[in-house]
Amino acid sequence: MIDATHPGIARVAALLRTAGHPGVIRVLPDACRTAAEAAAAVGCVVEQIAKSIIFRGPEDRAVLVVTSGGNRVVEQKVVEALGGQPLGKADAAFVRETTGFAIGGVAPIGHLRPPIVFIDQDLRRHDEIWAAAGHPHAVFPLGFDDLVRLTGGTIIMVC
Repeated sequence: MIDATHPGIARVAALLRTAGHPGVIRVLPDACRTAAEAAAAVGCVVEQIAKSIIFRGPEDRAVLVVTSGGNRVVEQKVVEALGGQPLGKADAAFVRETTGFAIGGVAPIGHLRPPIVFIDQDLRRHDEIWAAAGHPHAVFPLGFDDLVRLTGGTIIMVC
């Protein structure tokens, strides 16, 4: 069983504490690698799940798109937000190397190398959203304004 001492979870928890965020990380008994699994585990609708999608951006920098669990990212919208800069697929090794997290547990904060961050405007529709907390077994609640504040992300339409 995974617990809050896992390095990824501990890193996210420390950042939340430092930022004065009151959300408590919830460690789940089963891994939630999809938005649907996470929504079922926490008892919310899939649109309240803040999915962290990593792309390979300009100069091999990670581009993090935090999107509503019900949305599919249209890559061209992200390219436009990057001012036309190219965008590529990120494999599991790139995700782990740049974020420090495994796919399915990528938190919107606490990346090893600061990414370029875009936030799906559709997440604004919910008072409470849930994001991965550094491991596929861990999530935390937050509001849209907190997500923007914690990540420094730019709000865009992603779908």
